[in-house]
Amino acid sequence: MAVYNFGTMVNLLKKNPKKIVFTEGTDVRILEAASRLLASNFLTPVLIGKPDEIEKIAEDEGYNIRGAEIIDPENFDRFEEMVEQFCELRKSKGVTPAQARGILSAGNYFGTMLVKMGIADCLLGGATYSTADTVRPALQIIKTKPGSSMVSSCFILVRPSVTGDNQVIAMADCAINIKPTEDQLVEICGETMECAKIFGIDPKVAFLSYSTLGSGSGEDVDKMRNACAKAKAKFPDAKIDGELQFDAAVSPAVAKTKCKGSPVAGYANTFIFPDINAGNIGYKIAQRMGSFEAYGPILLGLNAPINDLSRGCNAQEVYSMSIITAALS
Repeated sequence: MAVYNFGTMVNLLKKNPKKIVFTEGTDVRILEAASRLLASNFLTPVLIGKPDEIEKIAEDEGYNIRGAEIIDPENFDRFEEMVEQFCELRKSKGVTPAQARGILSAGNYFGTMLVKMGIADCLLGGATYSTADTVRPALQIIKTKPGSSMVSSCFILVRPSVTGDNQVIAMADCAINIKPTEDQLVEICGETMECAKIFGIDPKVAFLSYSTLGSGSGEDVDKMRNACAKAKAKFPDAKIDGELQFDAAVSPAVAKTKCKGSPVAGYANTFIFPDINAGNIGYKIAQRMGSFEAYGPILLGLNAPINDLSRGCNAQEVYSMSIITAALS
């Protein structure tokens, strides 16, 4: 199955240009990606930081960022308006204007407020910030969308093929929720299926475990079995099965032995992990040893597109995630 390609996303953005905030405007990887985006003229980068510093680094590195918007929190002409809005958003916590000014001097909070105020459409952070430092402002300012009780994440993994018939899979939750409950796993499943569809995946969902349909026992097995049952009840038209071991989920030969007749086993392409340990390890094995390109984490459940980068990312990953983030806005 071919991935929902970047050309399609770029064409959408050319018809409806967007502005994307980069919270780490001095990072060389961000500047390289920003220069590529500007050369293509379909997405305007908004770089957070001091203009002189950002421009010097870009010049020293040979990146043309003319056309980018550079905003320094210390010299932002709508800063007091931003402080007022932030205090209103955080009034239940008793945040004072003085406290708000200090909080909003940080690029992650300042950039998220630019999205909240409609000055930019979306945000990409995490080149130097931790995932928590990208998600926390989003939860406090952007908040979850109607019908969502949590923020989760998924990775889209693509293994390119010379024939163009790329293998595309989704994995969740690999970055946000450390030990999700049964009900949280159901919500993660629903959000991940919707995200997978955007990338051309017809979701066949496997709730993963060290057990296949009762072959093993334990609390973690029970959790995945129960979560799978709840997901089937909530999404009756979806193809979902579990609990499944990974080999039973992806190998038709193993599936015939372990779970014959399953609508998913042997052909799963959307994987729900029991916890962040398994998910994070799993996607990185696929990326580093399985020749998959990993896009994400794509944050799910928020009111606006806010996405997180791995601190080990390169400029190509920043560029790709910029397009994905903007196309989802």
